[in-house]
Amino acid sequence: MSAYKDKDARINGIKDQIRVVPNFPKPGIMFQDITTLLLKPKEFKDTIDMFVERYKGKNISVVAGIEARGFIFGPPIALAIGAKFVPLRKPKKLPGKVISEEYILEYGRDCLEMHVGAVESAERALVVDDLIATGGTLCAAINLLERVGAEVVECACVIELPDLKVCYVAKFSRQF
Repeated sequence: MSAYKDKDARINGIKDQIRVVPNFPKPGIMFQDITTLLLKPKEFKDTIDMFVERYKGKNISVVAGIEARGFIFGPPIALAIGAKFVPLRKPKKLPGKVISEEYILEYGRDCLEMHVGAVESAERALVVDDLIATGGTLCAAINLLERVGAEVVECACVIELPDLKVCYVAKFSRQF
C-alpha cells in the first residue's frame, strides 16, 4: 500500500514527529496527532516535498483535501504542482449547491460534501488526507470525484494504520 515505506531517509524524521495520544477521542482509540509534526518546519517541509516530488509532472489539475487535516497538506501540494485545491467538507459547511457522499467510520457514520462545479469531467485528481484507517473517508472522496467525471489518480496520506507506518501514497479501489 505504501509507495515510500522506509526507502527515503526523511521518513524516520517525519515519523518521529507524530505523537500517539491513547484513548482519544474515545477509549481504545490510539489517535495519531500530526500537530506535533507541524511544529517542526524541516519535517513538515520534508512531508510536503515528498508529495510534490511524486506528483509534479503527473498532469494533476485538482488536489482534493479532506476536512480537516487534508486542508493542511493539500493547499501547499496544489500550489507546488500547479493544481487547484478543492475542499471536501463535513455537511453544511459549504455555501451553495453541493453533492454529498455518506460513509462509515470505525466509530460511526459521516458525510463529505463538495461544491457542484468545483471539479469538471475528465480532470485528474489527487485526494489528500492525514491518515488511512478503514479507508471509508477516502472511498467517499473518490466517489464524490468520480460522480462528476474526474479521474482519481491516487490518494496521498501521511500515515497508514495499524502500527504508525508512514504511507504517503496509496491508490485505492472500493474493496479493502
